[in-house]
Amino acid sequence: MKILMLGWELPPHNSGGLGVACLNLARAIARSGAEIDFVLPYTAAHDNADFMHIFSATTLEPFAQYGADVYAHNIDGKIIPATDGNHPHLSIRDVQHIYCDYIEEYLTTHTPEIVHAHDWLTYEAGIIAKQDYHIPLVAHVHATEYDRAGGHEGNPLIHKIEQDGLHLADRIIAVSNATKNIIANKYHIDSSKIEVAYNSLDESFTKDPYELDQHLYDYLESEKQNGHTIVTTVGRFTVQKGLTHLMHAAALAIQKNPRLLFIFSGDGEERNHLIELSASLGISEHVIFTGFVRGQKLRDIYALSDIFVMSSISEPFGLTALEAAHHDNALILTHQSGVSEIIWSALKYDFWDERKLAEEIIAISASSTLRHTLVQNLHHEYNQISWDKVAKTCLAVYNRAINHKRN
Repeated sequence: MKILMLGWELPPHNSGGLGVACLNLARAIARSGAEIDFVLPYTAAHDNADFMHIFSATTLEPFAQYGADVYAHNIDGKIIPATDGNHPHLSIRDVQHIYCDYIEEYLTTHTPEIVHAHDWLTYEAGIIAKQDYHIPLVAHVHATEYDRAGGHEGNPLIHKIEQDGLHLADRIIAVSNATKNIIANKYHIDSSKIEVAYNSLDESFTKDPYELDQHLYDYLESEKQNGHTIVTTVGRFTVQKGLTHLMHAAALAIQKNPRLLFIFSGDGEERNHLIELSASLGISEHVIFTGFVRGQKLRDIYALSDIFVMSSISEPFGLTALEAAHHDNALILTHQSGVSEIIWSALKYDFWDERKLAEEIIAISASSTLRHTLVQNLHHEYNQISWDKVAKTCLAVYNRAINHKRN
């Protein structure tokens, strides 16, 4: 099968979980014997993606370093340095238009059997393939604008693009039942058109060699030796992630157990507010902000952590929870996260319930037996899911979309 896959990022040039999911899914689909052409909006080396053909729609550098990541709401902001002297800066919206033009050109010489478009950034290009070239379209939803806006409608233009793409797609893949319900209820899509395919753990975490750097986070190691419990969260600092609720819960927990240390790893628009909030709550000495980390530094944080909290207001899936579980973290998840649908050996709460979150943090920190039991059971659970299973679901969706077109 020849697949045209439309994406916006791949590791190591990713700003979040979308690129990780795309890479792992494409690799698993390629293992089935399918041929994949993957189109990106920038030009960069991807040595870890030699199992597929990568096409670059522009000569631009990757966007995340300029703050123009895949989750940006200000899609008209001119913040991406361009190579054209007449247009020194481009916006995400500008790049989308160039991307669509590239897909038009690509399809004049290539004949894929299916188009697989990842999230709203590529839906317009997918619509071109369907309407102008009559190629079946599969829309993969890793997150909706409702998720990114913390349960609100968010950017109306993004919402419109999502609406059009989801209605015109032949089939839809959602990363959780929660996402499926949002698609069906908020975008008025027949649920029979939507298939759920849960993500799995990044294969690099199990296949690439890793050993803790004993000196990278000396302070954390010394605090652990002094009896501190390390509580970590990893992700973008946006309203979607519910981090202000986590900070308030941290203050409540520290009142009961002063030997708690909280690691906020990531970056984003709420960074300064979170730093100020930790100070105003009087817990700044218990909170460490690492900034955005990846690779060895990220894995070291997971390895030194005892408890991982996913505090999201609306989280379509949540790959970081599986990454943390792989490094023997006990998990605390909101009921509003997709990963909570497949992980049972975790403590859970509603994102607004700061007191319950504080109680769960205290309970795990006070009981090594509870933590050990949660961790052991977690390993069994997340090992039951794999990217090969996700790929199998996608291939079945492709075949249904192709057969629907023929009929």
